[in-house]
Amino acid sequence: MAGKSVIAICQLGVEFKTNKDGSLSYSGGDAHAIDLDDQMTFDDFKKEVAEIFSCSINTMSIKYFLPGNKKTLITVSNDKDLKRMITFHGDSHTVDVYIMIEEVVAPDVSNRSSRTTLSEAVPSVDPPQDVIDNIVSDITQHNFSLDAPLDANDGTNLVVAHIDDTQIVLPAVPVHSLFHSNEEKHAKAAEQWQNAITGVGQRFNGVNEFREALRKYALANQFAFKYKKNDNHRVTVKCKTEGCPWRIHASRLTTTQLICIKKMNPTHTCDGAALMSGNQANRSWVASIIKEKLKAFPNYKPKDIVNDIKLEYGVQLNYFQAWRGKEIAREQLQGSYKEAYKQLPFYCEGITETNPGSIATFTTKEDSSFHRLFISFHASLYGFLQGCRPLLFLDSIPLKSKYQETLLAATAVDGDNGVFPVAFSIVDAETAVNWHWFLQQLKSALPSSCPLTFIADREKRLKESISEIFKDSYHGYCLRYLTEQLLRDLNGQFSHEVKQLMIEYLYAAAYAPRPEGFHSSLESIKSIWLEAYNWIIQSEPQNWANALFQGSRYNHLTSNFGELFYSWTSDAHELPITQMVDAIRGKIMELINTRRAESGEWLSRLTPSMEEKLEKESLEVRSLQVMLTSGSTFEVCGETIETVDMDRWDCSCKGWQLTGLPCCHAIAVISCTGRSPYDYCARYFTMDSYRQTYSESINPIPDVKRPGHRDSSQTVVTVTPPPTRRPPGRPTTKKSGSLEVMKRQLQCSRCKGLGHNKSTCKQ
Repeated sequence: MAGKSVIAICQLGVEFKTNKDGSLSYSGGDAHAIDLDDQMTFDDFKKEVAEIFSCSINTMSIKYFLPGNKKTLITVSNDKDLKRMITFHGDSHTVDVYIMIEEVVAPDVSNRSSRTTLSEAVPSVDPPQDVIDNIVSDITQHNFSLDAPLDANDGTNLVVAHIDDTQIVLPAVPVHSLFHSNEEKHAKAAEQWQNAITGVGQRFNGVNEFREALRKYALANQFAFKYKKNDNHRVTVKCKTEGCPWRIHASRLTTTQLICIKKMNPTHTCDGAALMSGNQANRSWVASIIKEKLKAFPNYKPKDIVNDIKLEYGVQLNYFQAWRGKEIAREQLQGSYKEAYKQLPFYCEGITETNPGSIATFTTKEDSSFHRLFISFHASLYGFLQGCRPLLFLDSIPLKSKYQETLLAATAVDGDNGVFPVAFSIVDAETAVNWHWFLQQLKSALPSSCPLTFIADREKRLKESISEIFKDSYHGYCLRYLTEQLLRDLNGQFSHEVKQLMIEYLYAAAYAPRPEGFHSSLESIKSIWLEAYNWIIQSEPQNWANALFQGSRYNHLTSNFGELFYSWTSDAHELPITQMVDAIRGKIMELINTRRAESGEWLSRLTPSMEEKLEKESLEVRSLQVMLTSGSTFEVCGETIETVDMDRWDCSCKGWQLTGLPCCHAIAVISCTGRSPYDYCARYFTMDSYRQTYSESINPIPDVKRPGHRDSSQTVVTVTPPPTRRPPGRPTTKKSGSLEVMKRQLQCSRCKGLGHNKSTCKQ
């Protein structure tokens, strides 16, 4: 599979200037294009750039803008950063890359106050490695003292050093670049903020904007400050180092919201310890830095945030600062979780207004905290009633959201055996009471008197609720959940192979169409494990075995159709509740539109999967012999002798009744009578029914925000988040798929004992 690639427009010598809105624009420079893909390493990219522009790799830094953000230059310093740049610009063909050549400047031996004003600020640079090596070599070989006189040549990048009475001219290298810690070298990204504070008279739109500018200014100039006065009208700040005269005072201009710097002493007498901790980097600052990256990478981890900010800004955060900053940034991008619950009543109104015939209702607890939400769109209800089999699968999905809700889902199966969502609910917890409420809402949404068959886990205590709410309906147990429960309850000392064999017999018993096949498989289980046999007999097999089940489940024995909802919520579980529900609505809308378009190209009478099954059964007709017994009853001879009743659409092999499609015996009889097998297929498998299933559309919800004007006579319910919060630790994942994950037990091939092998056997 080909990786991502872009064309890097590399530009050298551009001049940046800051616009009024804070964005950066540039002019001038040389440009060259380089093909860049995710297989190229950072070192190879630098070498190619250095070769094109004939510059040194050691003095080069590479920067770029994030898409849609011209305010912050992002530094590329390793392979990970380079791959991120390619990923960020994956939707475009080009990316503008700016090559910065860092000049070597004379050291600043004056008082530190010279770097606190914009006009005198000197950014730290990385010296060429060969210069460092030469100087270190001179220091070790000669009597070189830091107190030796250094004469800087004005207007040049040279320093005259006196070593052993010999005058040597060296390229100027800042002393702090040689002896300061590596963290200071990584703070280049903050240099763009050195002009965030310019002096007395500078104005800001509000106190928050001033505080943010002050924080960036302190990070760029590497000093810490503390507030003396800090309110909505005035802010007074001084250097955190005792005795340092640096100070700034800003207050609101009369009759405006503008904040103006009234006083400022820009002089520092302290050493200004570099910000190795995140004291000045609060949550809001972290959020503003990572917001664009989080938008592109929703799974941006706090530990990566810590590493990136340390690398780009020289600021050391702890894990919780990064985590809280990420939460604020996510809320800024997605909206407030609490506000989303307040919007819930208006969102439900929006569903019913834009999708007439839909049901959207919710309940709260006595303290107005969220309790339950039920959603079923008209398109889903209409499609189920018109084109789907009277079969519903009930399942639950734990949501890894901030408040740990649970999603309850009711899904059907369309004529092509595809999952068709009918209704879903978000509840504060999965309880029998919440399931009962969900089924009550589902009953009100489905006025049909046709008996339904439900497939669900028997442990969810749904049996009583289903029989009470949906009278004359049937409840089939999910075979997968039943098997898991069997292995949990009967943890016998058997090998993995023996357990798998027992599971195979259990599935064979469940799928057996006739009682004799069911009992034969159970006898096989009995010969392996009597306790398992007794457990199965007491598990109400009339609710899960084909041979004993009274309803119509069309050979569907598991309820894992809810996995579709699981895949949808996996992408949206971090969203606020209204956005998560709207994301699910969008998925259902997309599903309906896609399948409607696909079915428009089908030319067969049945859906493709059913056409294939019918054709497979038809191939077995040649070896069958049909004899008329009486009326509409026929005898079909082959490997077995079966009886087919055409009036009742019944065959003694039970294949016709279980699937809704004529079995090979029925097709043999139909062919002899000169009729078409299509006339004896269940209507749910026809193209007309399939297209009816997806004939209705789901309309978008234009705005879920609180409306500005409402009828004052209507009572507005204020919904608050549920009290449950996400517990500590890694969230649990939903189990799905086969049961072949059991730990294999050792079994000795010599003595057949368990817990050891042949090499450790004592016999």
